[in-house]
Amino acid sequence: MSDGKRIALLIDCDNVSHNSIEGVLEELAKYGMVNVRHAHGDWNSSSLSGWAAKLHPHAIRPMQQFAYTKGKNATDSAMIIDAMDLLYSKNIDAFALMTSDSDFTPLVLRILESGMPVYGFGEKKTPQPFVDACSPFIYTENLVTEEKDSKKENLKSLTKKDKKGLRADTALVRLLRTAVEQSAEDDGWAHMSRVGSYISNNNSSFSSINYGYKKLGDLIKVSELFDVEMRNGGSAMYIKDVRK
Repeated sequence: MSDGKRIALLIDCDNVSHNSIEGVLEELAKYGMVNVRHAHGDWNSSSLSGWAAKLHPHAIRPMQQFAYTKGKNATDSAMIIDAMDLLYSKNIDAFALMTSDSDFTPLVLRILESGMPVYGFGEKKTPQPFVDACSPFIYTENLVTEEKDSKKENLKSLTKKDKKGLRADTALVRLLRTAVEQSAEDDGWAHMSRVGSYISNNNSSFSSINYGYKKLGDLIKVSELFDVEMRNGGSAMYIKDVRK
């Protein structure tokens, strides 16, 4: 359920594909209302034609930034200035940055210092420092809703990791087991909501969507690393490490 946050979505159109914008907006709807939608780039460039077609259907405001010097990306500076103006306006509660450029990492850290979350969206080429700074960060390849051909459909299906793939990710396994251990009651069972909260507080960039699952509970079930019990008439999920 949405917690009513007023979210500012800033898009670096030079460094992220337009194909996932629908999925990004759907994901942000979980957190609140995206009442600021700014797309930065040089709109005289033909390379942004795909983005241009997405502006009106999604009520996105184009922010023109001319390329004054060849080889220099003026969009970054304009987007940072835009973000700081919005931050000081105090009219929003959270930021969402759609970019694959790690140059925005200091901006993310500055916003976090102000007590606001930063939801990051970028392609899998995004450098790790930017991914780790966001809360959370989601790869846009997992949010593509427009299927143009069978190749794209096959690519989308490959993003979901199966049991073997999940267990092979040692960092993921360690994170899940630690979260359950720290959230568990004396009998070893942990409520799913407490596990999710622990992960959010200690690894803010984590998102089950990056593994192909919309819900953390679905990822946990597939991994088979934990025993699962549905209680309270099926409304509450409890998990316990199978090793215990």
